[in-house]
Amino acid sequence: MEKDKFYVVLTNLILPLFTGSILVGEEESSARESEIALGKQNSILIKPNKAADYRFVIKRGRAYQPFEISLLKNILKELSEIEETAGLDPTYELTLQEKAIEKAVCDSVASSAASVMLGLVTALTRWSNRTYEGKHVDFGIILNLSENVDERELHYSNIISNDFFVLLSDGKDSFVEFNREGYLMGYVSLSKVRNYATTAPNQFNFVARYCGDRKIGIVLTENGDLLIFKNRTLMFSKRRGKWNIYSHEEVIQLLSYRSAHTLREVRRAVYLTALDCSFKYSGGIIVYLKKDAAYQALTHVNPVDILDEKYYEMKKQSELEEADKLYNLNRSEGIKQYYSDSYEDFLAKNCCFKTICLKQIIQGKKFHELGRQIREEITAMDGATIVDYDGTIVTAGAILKIEAGSISGGGRKAAAMALAKYGVALKISQDGEIQGFVSDKKQPVPKLLFTVN
Repeated sequence: MEKDKFYVVLTNLILPLFTGSILVGEEESSARESEIALGKQNSILIKPNKAADYRFVIKRGRAYQPFEISLLKNILKELSEIEETAGLDPTYELTLQEKAIEKAVCDSVASSAASVMLGLVTALTRWSNRTYEGKHVDFGIILNLSENVDERELHYSNIISNDFFVLLSDGKDSFVEFNREGYLMGYVSLSKVRNYATTAPNQFNFVARYCGDRKIGIVLTENGDLLIFKNRTLMFSKRRGKWNIYSHEEVIQLLSYRSAHTLREVRRAVYLTALDCSFKYSGGIIVYLKKDAAYQALTHVNPVDILDEKYYEMKKQSELEEADKLYNLNRSEGIKQYYSDSYEDFLAKNCCFKTICLKQIIQGKKFHELGRQIREEITAMDGATIVDYDGTIVTAGAILKIEAGSISGGGRKAAAMALAKYGVALKISQDGEIQGFVSDKKQPVPKLLFTVN
């Protein structure tokens, strides 16, 4: 494959799979060197074949994991087979390359049962474009890699396209199970599955718990998403026609961007909540503050939205200091009168019903101490959820004060980028995309730290 062609494939099809990865350059290579090798400082060296005299360098903030290296090798293998077919129409070749990604995903997850998994994925992809009684379906399949049945009567290819079949599962609590050769094993109810720790959207927690190292969960949602679970985690998804690999630990680590005071349990809760909002298509903004950044961040917050007395006092101090400045003398008495009450009296006097309600629901718990359902619900409210470095919830559903027209791209993006200077700001779009922004002293505009599709 020519360098220019491989560059396009790498940037358009391969890099989007790996969260936080960027192309940082290239270097010379010889035929003695492998197509994929680990480089320095969390980088990978990659070329299309052994004969290529160059290798591109891709890099991200955290080391690449073994299953990701395996996936890359499978992708290069599939692309190489396509390249050997001469005279392909460019459009058809692109279709084959996209299918090569899908086949490589199945090879990486299912190994010897990859062909069966590819067949199941292809069949469910067809269902994503169909309806049953006017509605899109959600459905779930378990591919069991360790079990076989003696009587092989019913193969998935004979039943999966029939209308009756999609009524047998909901893709959350109930699943149809096939063995590694594609024959029907039976029905699985996950309502009483053991409570293992998982890394997956909350609504798919049961299937993530059930799918250890010998079971694969394949879920089609009514939104047309295709999700792959194994090792008690969401490993891959196909959303909006594109495959994504989930490097959850990579993103959780990135949430500590240049800060030594973050807590892993808080970072994990922030990430999982963003993931929950993403797969509920509810949208939201979560800002995870650096230590000692709350005082400055509160300049963007209306005091009626503050959920903790400590931060109300910070805001009060800031506003009173501002009131004593010369250009505010005509407003000074009004500001002092506004903040003359205690925190509780201030909320009552100003009829802060939303804040009072949220305080009673949260009951002083920190963000990571709340259940995932309530975290997702408060994050989905209009406005921003701001979490201090130790997990204290500063605001929820707060409409931020930012400079009008300063940043293009919609209200959520503008709010996230305005607060990115105080920590990591996550914008969750209603189409499911998660973007993390941070401030960099070298750049006037906050930069994109990661994207999760």
